[in-house]
Amino acid sequence: MGPRIVPAILIVLLALVQAQLWIGRGSIPSVREMQHKLDEQLRLNAQAQAANDQLSAEVRDLKEGLEMVEEKARSELGMVKPNEIFVQITP
Repeated sequence: MGPRIVPAILIVLLALVQAQLWIGRGSIPSVREMQHKLDEQLRLNAQAQAANDQLSAEVRDLKEGLEMVEEKARSELGMVKPNEIFVQITP
């Protein structure tokens, strides 16, 4: 019975390693799922970065020039200068 114990223990250890590889934490399906989540998060981060860059550019324009403030006031708020007539054309 003694010589059969070593191969049996090795087979059990091999089975445990294979089980960990296929169904345990860090398994192949788990790694694929995490990679998919990472790719999705990177895509969302890129979108958020683009939005942040656009907002940063608008803030910089608002701080630097009065033209941007005037344009925003005219387009979004419908403000006009003194002695100016506001005409709105709707389709």
